[in-house]
Amino acid sequence: MRVYGARLRTVLSSSVEKKPLAFCAGLGVTALVQSSNATTMLVTSFVAQDLVGLTPALVMVLGADVGTALMARVLTFDLSWLSPLLIFIGVIFFLGRKQTRAGQLGRVGIGLGLILLALELIVQAVNPITQANGVQVIFASLTGDIMLDALIGAVFAIISYSSLAAVLLTATLTAAGAISFPVALCLVIGANLGSGLLAMLNNSAANAAARRVALGSLLFKLVGSLIILPFVHPLAAAMHKLPLAESELVIYFHVFYNLLRCIAMVPFAGPMAKLCQRMIRDEPELGNQLKPKHLDPSALDTPALALANAARETLRIGDAMEQMLGSLHKVMHGEPRQEKELRRMADDINVLYTAIKLYLARMPKDELAEEESGAGGNH
Repeated sequence: MRVYGARLRTVLSSSVEKKPLAFCAGLGVTALVQSSNATTMLVTSFVAQDLVGLTPALVMVLGADVGTALMARVLTFDLSWLSPLLIFIGVIFFLGRKQTRAGQLGRVGIGLGLILLALELIVQAVNPITQANGVQVIFASLTGDIMLDALIGAVFAIISYSSLAAVLLTATLTAAGAISFPVALCLVIGANLGSGLLAMLNNSAANAAARRVALGSLLFKLVGSLIILPFVHPLAAAMHKLPLAESELVIYFHVFYNLLRCIAMVPFAGPMAKLCQRMIRDEPELGNQLKPKHLDPSALDTPALALANAARETLRIGDAMEQMLGSLHKVMHGEPRQEKELRRMADDINVLYTAIKLYLARMPKDELAEEESGAGGNH
């Protein structure tokens, strides 16, 4: 995100014209950053700042869901050799050229290497855990209630803070014989639902526009879960006929479930956006006080996005000054009642100016790319 924040922002913001482009942009960016949560964070920030409409944002999030499902398949290959290589090369680049783009790429390599190492350790740790008597009793109870199994899958995703980790854990449990194949499918469905709940929790303190994106994503996943859960057992019986191990079938189910669900729901992004707007109303402003609108704290780790936020807030100062000059003109022509409004506008401008200054002060200057530093100087 810090290395290609500006370019990822350009890719997403320029792909809003058509739904297929928005879908592919969400998929591609997720494949690049290895996280649908990161893509959702970017998209949510754009919506919160009125850079992207709610409908294309929901399409991008659907694409991100497909992207993370495809990455689950990639990460099931034996990549144990890749983890130490990425960490080694990443450390060399990061320590040697920390303040450059190459140094930030080294940080990316370290992060990806640690992700692969963590997933490998999860797989290694699960096998002995499944042999414990208490754990076997718990898994033995996951046999009949599909709704309960899906709920447990959602809890897995929330606890692990990743639907990808929950799905890979489910595949490992299936390979170890700890859970049956139908239960595994329910856990995968629940893990997808859990990622939607996680997005809602992450955006609970955000503005209404940002919460609508998370709500739309959650509702899409909820609808998909309710549609497919009644058919889990027939589907499991049909998939058993394929010449693949059950653990591989779990991953393929995760991929194709998300692919079909997301493609089928793209045409309904518009109606879903309208529903979310009805369910989450804009917060009324207290009085007429002008408050910062675009200074999203979650964007501070992406300097290009933070600079864009500050620039948009600066434009609001220009709009406020234009209104202030209009009120000044009225005061000078014998309307003293506008004097109080004029003073309020001056206070609002000072509030915005101070907020922008403090926001830029919190931004990590040492991680700005050269073109971003130039942009910051221009602002």
